[in-house]
Amino acid sequence: MDITVNLDGEFEKIVQFHSMLQNRSVPQQIEHWAKVGQIVENNPELSYNIIKEILSGIKDAKLGNIEEYKPIKL
Repeated sequence: MDITVNLDGEFEKIVQFHSMLQNRSVPQQIEHWAKVGQIVENNPELSYNIIKEILSGIKDAKLGNIEEYKPIKL
């Protein structure tokens, strides 16, 4: 579903800046921040770095960039 959202001019500049840094479109950047915000609200004990790693892992799994974990034998 597509919706139109009016952003404050200053916030729009911030989103554009971050979207360029992350190689995302403006809508993708807003969606990313919304996902992070949702995860934070549902899991306040998680740090931002852990959330980034989780999202990165999910993205890798969707792209098929996974390999079987093989524990080290001591």
